[in-house]
Amino acid sequence: MQIKEQIESLRQELREHNHNYYVLDNATISDFEFDTKLKELQALEAKHPEFYDESSPTLRVGGTVTKNFDTVVHNERMYSLDNSYSKEDLEDWEKRMQRILGDAEVEFVCELKYDGASISITYEDGKLVRAVTRGDGFQGDDVTTNVKTIKSVPLQLKGDYPPKFDIRGEIVLPFEGFAQMNAERIENGEDPYMNPRNTASGSLKLQDSAAVAQRPLDCLLYSIVGQNTGITSQWQMLEKAREWGFKVPEVAKLSRSTDEVMAFVNQWDSGRHNLPYETDGVVVKINSIQHQDELGFTSKSPRWAMAYKFKAEQVSTLLNEITYQVGRTGSITPVANLVPVLLAGTTVKRASLHNADQIAKFDIREGDTVFVEKGGEIIPKIVGVDFEKRSQDSKPTEYITNCPECHEPLVRTEGDAKHYCVNYYGCPPQITGRIQHFISRKAMDIEGLGSETVELLYKEGLIDNYADLYTLTKEQVLPLERMAKKSAENLVKGVAESVKIPFERVLFGLGIRFVGETVAKKLARAYKNIDALMDASEESLVAVDEIGERIASSVVEFFNNETNRSIIARLKSYGLQFSLSEEQLENQTDKLKGLTIVVSGVFETVSRTELKKIIESNGGKVGSSISSKTAYLVAGDKMGPSKRTKAESLNVPIVTEGEFLEMVE
Repeated sequence: MQIKEQIESLRQELREHNHNYYVLDNATISDFEFDTKLKELQALEAKHPEFYDESSPTLRVGGTVTKNFDTVVHNERMYSLDNSYSKEDLEDWEKRMQRILGDAEVEFVCELKYDGASISITYEDGKLVRAVTRGDGFQGDDVTTNVKTIKSVPLQLKGDYPPKFDIRGEIVLPFEGFAQMNAERIENGEDPYMNPRNTASGSLKLQDSAAVAQRPLDCLLYSIVGQNTGITSQWQMLEKAREWGFKVPEVAKLSRSTDEVMAFVNQWDSGRHNLPYETDGVVVKINSIQHQDELGFTSKSPRWAMAYKFKAEQVSTLLNEITYQVGRTGSITPVANLVPVLLAGTTVKRASLHNADQIAKFDIREGDTVFVEKGGEIIPKIVGVDFEKRSQDSKPTEYITNCPECHEPLVRTEGDAKHYCVNYYGCPPQITGRIQHFISRKAMDIEGLGSETVELLYKEGLIDNYADLYTLTKEQVLPLERMAKKSAENLVKGVAESVKIPFERVLFGLGIRFVGETVAKKLARAYKNIDALMDASEESLVAVDEIGERIASSVVEFFNNETNRSIIARLKSYGLQFSLSEEQLENQTDKLKGLTIVVSGVFETVSRTELKKIIESNGGKVGSSISSKTAYLVAGDKMGPSKRTKAESLNVPIVTEGEFLEMVE
């Protein structure tokens, strides 16, 4: 078989397996077999870049960094929907339509209203070419590279699809994936995300598409927009979209009366709690496309569609006490401790009050009867107070002024949403929180050591910081509660083996405020070792890709502290990795230091991803758009004319792939 045919065959096979797994929920191949075939395809594409295909399954992993998202005007405006809350509302809506349509027989299509981030995806000749957020309805942000990482979004269609069209839908985060993400954040000492919808929306605006690829996002599609699609009804539209490879929810109903519509609404008002996604209502649409065209639009909404909103499930209960939690960074979170109450299938005992502003907004007091809802069907939140039941001797809540754990005065600087305890080295929850972050899976990943054990070690006076972990002995930990001989051996062994963890993960584990995984990697790559980073100025830090003033200030403040420097010196003496490995350093130079370089087009010798890695490994910064700060534009085949025009207007040098590679030889 010829190389090109082999590549195309693998691509088609992987597309089919991907569709079966992520769209049909019917895996026909094991994860191992899929990964093996994917790696085989990646190797072939790397050796033969002349067969590059923007819709290849290998592009799902992400890797493109977008600093600023381009604004794109929608081909067709994305309207909002009018809302209804009763059968009477629906009947009034039907009467208004009948006045326009006359005696025509009307059918309705009922679909669940999924609460996610609206998206419009453009396909040309069966290939995904652009994905744009809703924005203001007229224009949105180009988030194509991020949407391409969502595995239920087809990059290449199948069947009798039109040559060009837009398809609209919702980017959603399933409850299971949301819960998993929050469990990891809590394990890392970070605040949990508030709800699936906002998390899904925020994911689309992440600058690193590789980070988006790691999130379990899904895409549910329901509306096709375009000329000459051959589609005559909404129901046919749903069926055709499924045939072409899109993930279209099976929960839908073709109805002939508002009574049938209400039966569907009532069925799913309770049934929605068993769905894997967040829903907040039912969308009712006129089925006939011809009727839709006749009805047209108001200034804000289509006349042919209506959203029937479910009432948020709400209960009332007694607020017994307001307590305060201290995070590992010192942030204070007030918590409402409630008389247990059943809400949306689970028993709720506590609800976050977020900050002092939230308490003041609702005038929440201990002893109040409060109304509780589940934000996003998951996170309990207080949405109001039943003032009629408030006791006459009730007193306004006075927000605490001192830390509930160490009793040091709290501070709240301008721009901060929360109060903070600044007793960084003496506040117990901050101390244990930092150690728990250090041992977490994405940092040092120390086997045999968990959060509860950290609390116990600190309580018994065996550790005060993460450097103390490396002096622990089996004899010291064996007397601890629930600590058997084997557990003690595994703990000490796990700590000892963690010295092999690479520099960027050690740096992340230090727990510097605002330094997450991605920032830690960029700092490690830019400075190569901890000594250079410790001596870095704010000015030099800001020059690093994606490092802003807030991060730079936090890094400098951390390393200026003598306690932190002393702890790092100890960690060095225990053998932890505080510099890039020799293998990593071999490909590192300063040839492009301080230069911002934009890459555009298709390349022959190396891939776009590899070009970007070369730029970064030589000290350069990869830019996403042309500006006066761009040092070079590396132009490949099929580069868009707009980039060339912009570069020429700003006198930005345009170099070929070969010329660029000569620059870094």
